[in-house]
Amino acid sequence: MTLIIAAGDSTTAGTPGFTSPIEAPPDGAGNVESQFAHWLMQQHPEWRVLNRGVDGERSDQIRARFVRDVSELKPDAAIVLAGVNDIYQGRSADAVTRELDAMYAAARLARVPVVAATIIPYDTATEDQNARMHVVNDWIRARADGRTSWMAVADTRSAVASPENPDRLVSSPDGLHPSPEGYRLMALALEPVLVGLLSER
Repeated sequence: MTLIIAAGDSTTAGTPGFTSPIEAPPDGAGNVESQFAHWLMQQHPEWRVLNRGVDGERSDQIRARFVRDVSELKPDAAIVLAGVNDIYQGRSADAVTRELDAMYAAARLARVPVVAATIIPYDTATEDQNARMHVVNDWIRARADGRTSWMAVADTRSAVASPENPDRLVSSPDGLHPSPEGYRLMALALEPVLVGLLSER
């Protein structure tokens, strides 16, 4: 069984349809289809994808539990999706990229390949918030440019963006988070990147 751990905030947890196992132990609660971890395991029954998302957490809070929730478990790969709550709360793009860089470094130290996922949009974002999200996402893409055997980018933002307005979600029950279909689309963006990383282990 291949072990993959998804570390992140509400868009990893599966909000609003699902409450993650960290928030509702031991198995989480709600509609299991409202999380990309579920859809990844539907595509790959041989994968065990642990949902380690927590609704509302900033990147510094995710980093604070990263060693416990990810590194110490020595997964075959990790997904890191963080930063949208920092932006929502008015923090700078630089603050987010510092925390992301620390998580990427912790994963590399533990010899855990990382899929760096881009921050997804939300419908109420201001022009300034969208601009900061784009700065973070451009940094993520540049950070993993020329994919290595330990790090690659999955463009989860593009996967769930509306074709008419890429700064809005294509489908959302609350304007802030994806619908189950949106989480399925996130999984479709993550899956080939994970396959590529795992093939190089």
